[in-house]
Amino acid sequence: MNNQNNPLPEQQGFSTQDILWALGIWSVILSLSPVVVFYMLMVN
Repeated sequence: MNNQNNPLPEQQGFSTQDILWALGIWSVILSLSPVVVFYMLMVN
């Protein structure tokens, strides 16, 4: 049974696009958090 072209990705858990979105958002957050901490330390 081939379900690579499944129109309902919710049935198979996470789709590849959801994983790429999560990795992209986490990489942006993790790359910006030291900048925000450094800025807060410099301002205060």
